Amino acid sequence: MKLWEIAHSRTGDKGNISNISLIAYDMKDFELIREKVTPDKVKEFFKDIVKGEVVRFELPNVGALNFVMYDALGGGVTRSLSLDKHGKSLSSYILEMEI
Repeated sequence: MKLWEIAHSRTGDKGNISNISLIAYDMKDFELIREKVTPDKVKEFFKDIVKGEVVRFELPNVGALNFVMYDALGGGVTRSLSLDKHGKSLSSYILEMEI
């Protein structure tokens, strides 16, 4: 199953840090997402993009996980040569993760 089937996502950035929220559509799916989408799996999924640590924060009351990914935006908005300097497309990309 792909994450997009049970969750949606948003992305933000601060400098060279990207943060991705992953929010379950239905609270009954939150435990599955929490179990399957670990910091190590997110780091592996974004291995060509994220060069630093991935830290996960849990928000169980709203059925969400927040992943802070360090050294993820090619130096940040003012330095990156990427077409997506803010990393907004990363939220769509994570939803392609197979769990």
